[in-house]
Amino acid sequence: MTKPTGPMCNLDCTYCYYLDKKSLFAKGEQFRMSDDVLEAYIRQHIGGQDVPTVEFAWQGGEPTLLGVDFFQKVVDLQATYANGKKVTNAIQTNGTLLSDEWCEFFSENRFLVGISIDGPARLHDRHRVDRHRRPTFHSVMRGLDLLRKHGTEFNTLTVVGRKNSREPITVYRFLKEVGSRFMQFIPLVEREADAAANALGVDLALPPDPRGTAHPNPPVTSWSVGSERYGTFLVGIFDEWVRSDVGSFFVQAFDVALGSWLGEPPGLCTFAPVCGGAMALEHDGSLYSCDHYVYPEYNLGNILDVTVAEMANSTRQVEFGTDKSKALPGYCRECDVRFACNGECPKHRFIETPDGEPGLNYLCPSYKKFFHHVDPYMRQMAEFLRRGQPASLIMDVPSGAT
Repeated sequence: MTKPTGPMCNLDCTYCYYLDKKSLFAKGEQFRMSDDVLEAYIRQHIGGQDVPTVEFAWQGGEPTLLGVDFFQKVVDLQATYANGKKVTNAIQTNGTLLSDEWCEFFSENRFLVGISIDGPARLHDRHRVDRHRRPTFHSVMRGLDLLRKHGTEFNTLTVVGRKNSREPITVYRFLKEVGSRFMQFIPLVEREADAAANALGVDLALPPDPRGTAHPNPPVTSWSVGSERYGTFLVGIFDEWVRSDVGSFFVQAFDVALGSWLGEPPGLCTFAPVCGGAMALEHDGSLYSCDHYVYPEYNLGNILDVTVAEMANSTRQVEFGTDKSKALPGYCRECDVRFACNGECPKHRFIETPDGEPGLNYLCPSYKKFFHHVDPYMRQMAEFLRRGQPASLIMDVPSGAT
């Protein structure tokens, strides 16, 4: 995950956890990836992978702040270093700066564009505002119109917080209406510092240590999704999707779950037994263990000094990844849906199990609810696929017959 503008963004979303990363850098930092860093990254990222297809994921902050010329340089460098490999690009954007020029570029160079949108205006604008606290929904919709005009491939990323989690069908139908066939839903879970912990000098921005070391447990923010509500949200959408949309609309959480029921390795790091493969590269070349662990103690080094491959395969990073499994509480190890969940992201493991063991995921009630609910459908769809039949046949199975 590459952040060529670092934490810089033209928006000021209430729930953004990345804007405060500016404090990691010196005053006057330009927050623009230099030509030297860009060239080193593209060369190392392609050269360090013995695979036929190399994927690049550009995020932020807001990467379109850099302009089309920067990304033209990206594709030129990729062509220089491809060495016979196929190179793909995905970019995550808030959509407000898109133009005809941007969309023509994306289409010509086959970029997959991810648009951040949280639902219809009254839900989206609750948190996704600009630096003057003005709503952004109509600017995002203008960007979506341009993507459709130019036939640019796009998907949507929706942050699920306390407000929109109460309206799963509204959100789902809205996304279908605006043309999203591929949807990602990201649970919003952020903790709030309390006065007592601040007095102790504890940095509550830190997520839980992957090794299971406890940090104080402040309450989650008022905009965070409830610990069980996210599961209710997914179930609500799943029940509509499984009746009429299988094979036509794709929801990342459902695709990943189906893979687990097929016995395949999880296609998403949050549900994998170990992690560490989804590192975050800052604009200055600093590589961090994970996008959610961009803190000095998780800085692996700089790509101008050490290669991406060396840092990715370092003992330190390998241990970061395996700690996810090692720190799993006994309560999780004995869970009947562990195969699909694996304790989810360590960032969310800050509550205790019923028997008092630390390291339980805040969203545990959500995932238990969701995975138990979808189990009969996933079993049936997995069976269809094993027979060489489409999973969409599940829509022909009478309700209650799974």
